[in-house]
Amino acid sequence: MANDTSNRGQQLPVTDEQWRQRLTPEQYRVLRCHGTERAGTSPLNYEKRPGRYRCAGCGQVLFESSTKFDSGTGWPSFFAPVDNDVVGRTEDRSYGMIRTEVHCSRCGGHLGHVFDDGPAPTGLRYCMNGAALEFEPAAGED
Repeated sequence: MANDTSNRGQQLPVTDEQWRQRLTPEQYRVLRCHGTERAGTSPLNYEKRPGRYRCAGCGQVLFESSTKFDSGTGWPSFFAPVDNDVVGRTEDRSYGMIRTEVHCSRCGGHLGHVFDDGPAPTGLRYCMNGAALEFEPAAGED
């Protein structure tokens, strides 16, 4: 699905049943039910090729491989999204912690959390669920 920047920030009119049909059970659990995949289980954690990471729910481009780093946490991690308006942030008080949840600004899908212990230049660590992302290799990197 192409990244249409004119749709940024606009919620998609998709029903729960349509999400269930569109997504795998694991993608649905993570994106629509705020789930978390087990650390180290996503192949995207080990992806090293140049390319872009899209929302698995709607295809919006979220991260470039140039911002990906090995955080040692077991989840794909990035120090910045492609633009600040492609992700939304909300306070998450689950599990007795206060964290900042990150979601796709287009479809509202839960992506993961952002922490302030990342590398320069932002100091942020966007710790994302691989099930919430799809990798698109750069041209010639298939």
